[in-house]
Amino acid sequence: MRPENIQDAVIRLAGNSQDGIQTAGAFLARLAGRSDHDVMTYMTIPATISGGPSIFQVRIGSGEVLSAGDEADFLVAFYQHSYQDHIDFLKEGGVLLYDSDNVEPNLDDKRFVYVGVPITGLTIEALGGTAKDKGKNIFVLGLIAKIFNLDVDKLKRLISEKFAGKDESIVNTALMAFQAGYAYPVGKVLTHHYRFEHIPKPGGRAQITMDGNQALAYGLIAAGVRYGAGYPITPWSSIMETLRRELPKYGGIFVQAEDELGAVSLALGFSYSGYLAVTGSAGPGISLKAEAIGWASMAEIPLIVCNIQRGGPSTGLPTNVEQSDLHQAIYGSHGDSPRVVLAAASVEDCFYIAIEAARIARKYSTPVFILSDTSLATRIEAFDEPDLSKLMVDPKPDLTPREGGFKPYDLERITQHIPPGTRILDGKYPLIGGLEHDEMGHPTGSPKLHMAMTAKRRNKLRKLAEEIPVPEVYGDQEGDTLLVGWGSTYGPIHDAVKMGREHGEKMGAIHLRHVHPLPNGLEKIFANFKRIVTVEMNDQGLYGFGQLATILRARYCEPKIQSVTKTDGLTFRVKEILQGVFPGEFVSARGYSPNRPVSGNGEEDVEVARAESIAQ
Repeated sequence: MRPENIQDAVIRLAGNSQDGIQTAGAFLARLAGRSDHDVMTYMTIPATISGGPSIFQVRIGSGEVLSAGDEADFLVAFYQHSYQDHIDFLKEGGVLLYDSDNVEPNLDDKRFVYVGVPITGLTIEALGGTAKDKGKNIFVLGLIAKIFNLDVDKLKRLISEKFAGKDESIVNTALMAFQAGYAYPVGKVLTHHYRFEHIPKPGGRAQITMDGNQALAYGLIAAGVRYGAGYPITPWSSIMETLRRELPKYGGIFVQAEDELGAVSLALGFSYSGYLAVTGSAGPGISLKAEAIGWASMAEIPLIVCNIQRGGPSTGLPTNVEQSDLHQAIYGSHGDSPRVVLAAASVEDCFYIAIEAARIARKYSTPVFILSDTSLATRIEAFDEPDLSKLMVDPKPDLTPREGGFKPYDLERITQHIPPGTRILDGKYPLIGGLEHDEMGHPTGSPKLHMAMTAKRRNKLRKLAEEIPVPEVYGDQEGDTLLVGWGSTYGPIHDAVKMGREHGEKMGAIHLRHVHPLPNGLEKIFANFKRIVTVEMNDQGLYGFGQLATILRARYCEPKIQSVTKTDGLTFRVKEILQGVFPGEFVSARGYSPNRPVSGNGEEDVEVARAESIAQ
C-alpha cells in the first residue's frame, strides 16, 4: 500500500456496547495524545443494562481539533444495523471497514470504498478457537493501526497498561488479537494507507490525555479540595471513583453516602469544619440536594456542587447529553438563594474551572455549581500538562483568633465562613444555621433584617460580576450574527463560525464560562451585532428561547437575542448549527438539520419519531 499523508481524520466505530468499541476508541485517542496530535472523541451508549447499539467516534488532527467531526472519513461496522444506521454519516469517498461475517453492504453504492474483513471469524481463529465472540475490538484496533500507520509499540504499551493488574492471560489475549488484526493483509483490498503528519506544537509542553470527568476530579484536587461525598448516578459516578481513589493520597477522603441528601449534608459538614468540600450528581440527584444547598446559601457555607447534565426530566435519557439544567442550577431552590454557576467549555477547561470554583467558593462563602454534561464527561481530549507547581494549593482552616466585635455576618462587607474552634477574643461566639439571622447568626424574624441579609447575600454575586473578565470574541468583532454558547458546545460553535466566515458570513462567537452572575460588559459586545443567537442543547420552551437566551433576554431586554436549540440527546454537529442560524443556506450530511430553525419547535419530526418508535 502506498502512504498518503493526512492532517485530520474522523474514525467512527459502530457496534454494540458489549463489543468494547469504547475501549478500542479510547486506545486510539490516548495514542493520539501521546503522539502530540490533537484529539477529540464522542460516544453514545444505551441506557439499558442489557446493552444495545453504540458508537465511538474519534477525530485525530495534526493541528487544532475543536469538535469530534460532522462526518466520518472511516467507518467500522460490526453488524448490519451498524452499517445501515451510520452509512449516511460517512463522507463521500470515505472507507467502510465492515465485518463480512455479519454485514452485507450495498456494493452498488459507489460513493464509498469497501473493505470487507471476516472480523468475527478471524478473531476466534486468532484466540485459539474460543466460541466466545470477544476480542473483536482489539482485532479491529490492529487493522486500524495498519491502515493509519500508527505507532504499534505505543499501542501495545497502552494495551498492557489498560489491563495491568488483571490476569496475565487477559493481556496476552488482547495482544494476540491486536497482532492478528495488524497482520491481516488489508493491502489486498485497500490501495493505500494513511499517515498523520507530525506538526510540532509550540512551547514544547508535554501532553496529557483524559476525559472530562477525570480532568474535573484532578482539578478539584489541585484546588485543594480534600473532602467530599456523593451518591452514584450516571454520568457523575466516575468523578466519585477518581476522588475516592486519589483523595487519601493527599490526606483526604470521599464518602459514598446512603442517598443524595446524606451526601450533600456530609459535604456541608466538611465545609463547615473549614475544609472546602465537593458533592455532585446529575439532574435528578441535584433536585434531591436542593434544600441543603439552600441551607448553604443561608448559612454562607462554601460548597462546590458538580452537575454532570444528562437528558431529562426524571430518569430521562441517562446516557445522553442535554444542557437542560441551567435554570435548575441558578433558580433551583426555595426562596432567594443566590449561588454561582460556572460551565466548563472543554476537557481541559474542566480542570481549570474546578480551580476557579474553589477560589470563588472560598472568597465568597457560597455554593458554586460546576455544570458539565455527558458529552464533556466522557469524551477524551489531549491538552498541555498543567504546571502544578503554580496551581496546586492545600489550604488549611483559618483558625486565626478574631478580635472583639467580630461579626460573622457583617452587613457592611463580604464575609467568609469561620470554622469551629476559632477563638473569638471577646467570648461572643456566633451561631450557624438555616434560620434568618442577625450579624451574629442569632435567629430573627425582623422584616428589616431579612431584607438586609437578602441584599447581603445578593451583593456577593454583584461583587463577583465586577471581577469576571468579559469573554473574548472569536471571529468577526462586529457583523451580522454573534453566536453565544456555554458548556460543551464550545468547539462546534467555533468551527461553525469558521465555516460560516468561509462562506462569506460576517459572524463571531463568545463562550460563557461564568453563567451566573454574568460578567459586566456583555452589552457592549452585543451592540456590535445585528442579532444574537444562543446555541443550546435544551428545549426552546413555551416562548421560543433556550435557557441561556431566556436569561440574556431578561438581563438585557434585547429582542435581537434568539436561539438554536436541540433535544435529541446528541451533541451539535457544525452544520446543524449553521442550518439553524441560516435556515436553507447550509445542509447537513443527511440532507436535513435535526435541530430546528430559530422559529421551529421540533413538531416537524413527529412522524419520523413515530416511525422510529414502531421500528424499535
